[in-house]
Amino acid sequence: MTMADYAPTHFGWAAEGAVAVITLDRPARKNPLTFESYAELRDTFRRLREATDIKAVVLTGAGGNFCSGGDVHEIIGPLTEMSMDGLLRFTRMTGDLIKAMRACPQPIVAAIDGVCAGAGAALAMASDLRLGTGRAKVAFLFVRVGLAGCDMGACAMLPRLVGQGRAAELLFTGRAMSGEEGERWGFFNRLCEPEALAGAAAETARRLAEGPNFAHAMTKCMLNREWDMSLDAAIEAEAEAQAICMQSEDFRRAYRAFAAKEKPVFEGN
Repeated sequence: MTMADYAPTHFGWAAEGAVAVITLDRPARKNPLTFESYAELRDTFRRLREATDIKAVVLTGAGGNFCSGGDVHEIIGPLTEMSMDGLLRFTRMTGDLIKAMRACPQPIVAAIDGVCAGAGAALAMASDLRLGTGRAKVAFLFVRVGLAGCDMGACAMLPRLVGQGRAAELLFTGRAMSGEEGERWGFFNRLCEPEALAGAAAETARRLAEGPNFAHAMTKCMLNREWDMSLDAAIEAEAEAQAICMQSEDFRRAYRAFAAKEKPVFEGN
């Protein structure tokens, strides 16, 4: 399956070669999410799992901000009137978006400027790499509206990025983590100047897309699977995974290129 004719309704989509750029595009309100955009993002990442033409993804926001989270009027207001069944359908849907991001084989590069809050912070957290700016403000805001920090996988994933104590502070207080703090804590892989952010994210994704895609997908799979494995089980699982990669044509291409003193050209098989 390809994404050649894909045209989502609730966010921007552009394919630049083998790199897809998803742009949250409601800049007047700092790119909040709605019930519809949550669902369409979930379905997009599920579709990417079967896509053969997209090898890496950039996730970003329009207008100098990443995402302000769930729209106060279009989501938070209606949630206060829902039954338990309706609330569970919603929270499971948002969790399914995170699952779809982690399950799609393409590396996801989040380009984060300005506001990155609530569900927006969760989308950034679920990405594989995060490039930020000095003016980025990342906040897990759930506590500010009377909710727990355990939302969209935050209590599982955030401690693995920044450590248990720092994650607890962010989730209990809801305070904003600055760009410099986020880089120091390991949330951001690196910081860029705002005007250079889009180009840096695109270049990072392009380099990933040109790499051994089958092997990248295996790396992402094992990063997910090994969270709850013992060390012995993880080492055995990696032995099996690497042996599978050693059967790929990309592995043979890399050897032949090395022997010929050439740069390998990977094809993802």
